[in-house]
Amino acid sequence: MQHFEVLKADTDTAARAAVLKTPRGHIHTPVFMPVATQGTVKAVPQRDLAELGVECLLSNTYHLYLRPGLNTLERFGGLNGFMNHPGPVLTDSGGFQVYSLSRLRKITDSGVHFASHIDGSPHFFTPEKVIDYQAAIGSSIWTCLDVCVKNPATRHDAQDALKKTMNWAQRAKTHFTAKTRHLAPEKRPLLFGIVQGSIYNDLRAEAARHMADLDPDGFAIGGLSVGESKAQMREALAAAIEQLPKDKPVYFMGLGSPEDIWDAAELGVDMFDCVLPTRNARNGQALTSGGKLYIKNAPYKNDDSPLDPMCDCVCCRNYSRGYLSHLFKAGELLVSQLISIHNIRFLINQTKAIRQAVASGTVRQAKKAFKDAYLPAE
Repeated sequence: MQHFEVLKADTDTAARAAVLKTPRGHIHTPVFMPVATQGTVKAVPQRDLAELGVECLLSNTYHLYLRPGLNTLERFGGLNGFMNHPGPVLTDSGGFQVYSLSRLRKITDSGVHFASHIDGSPHFFTPEKVIDYQAAIGSSIWTCLDVCVKNPATRHDAQDALKKTMNWAQRAKTHFTAKTRHLAPEKRPLLFGIVQGSIYNDLRAEAARHMADLDPDGFAIGGLSVGESKAQMREALAAAIEQLPKDKPVYFMGLGSPEDIWDAAELGVDMFDCVLPTRNARNGQALTSGGKLYIKNAPYKNDDSPLDPMCDCVCCRNYSRGYLSHLFKAGELLVSQLISIHNIRFLINQTKAIRQAVASGTVRQAKKAFKDAYLPAE
């Protein structure tokens, strides 16, 4: 079964419009996936996610494993049943969270020992266990356990992490194949391999070639958008994508600023996720077609216009900037929900605009028009 079909490719860039077929439905790419780390998109209920046009969510193996726990998830028929979400979910392997959140972490060739950030209890992740955990979660797209490093990392640390990541990916793929062999092609979850290599272009290329040889269902670019410069990010991304096959999806892990999404899509990235829309909403920041807007600022107190006149979300259809400004200053929870809904819809609309630009062969022109309106003048 062909899981990924390119519907249209831009002639001037590497951008493409495609469809990714999963056991729980089709995903049209480029796509933005809201983050439901712990089984919820913060402040946004399932009803609103459906109205926003969400086609896939991102959740996290590390967090779900620790809380609520795999036994609880299995009791509810997996994460989809637990959170009452009918569509596809992609689960991150938890490698980044083990690196960034855990105490007493020790990485060996076998796997990673770590202490829970919740209660300090000891745990051990291996490539095989992480595949088993994602089976219990019941997500539609699984990822291989990887080793994350700080950025910028020394070349020695980046090489060591990459060596382990490539070895673990091989083990994960072998275990995944054995575990899912009995499933019909249309029922089988998809497996994405994670491409590491820090900011070293040759290591990124090596990682991509290795992952391409491993032949997973898709490729995730990890370890970028975590502190490196925009130029370094773009170069490392391009070095990886150049070595990847063009008939499989590419997912940029943790990328969510709209200008970066346009740039990465132009290079051939198909899938994006980030906590940015909900995190920024809680701080009163809205993403609009005219740039970032901070609702607490004085000019919006008596502003009766919507957050973004170009937006079709429930927030922009029903509430004014002045009302949202009042809610934020009064500490009312509703403002986080409304701006989160808007910000998610804004990013979904950006990926929709990219697909339309691919269809019309105008990606570069559309990107320029977006940036001219969104980014402040130099």
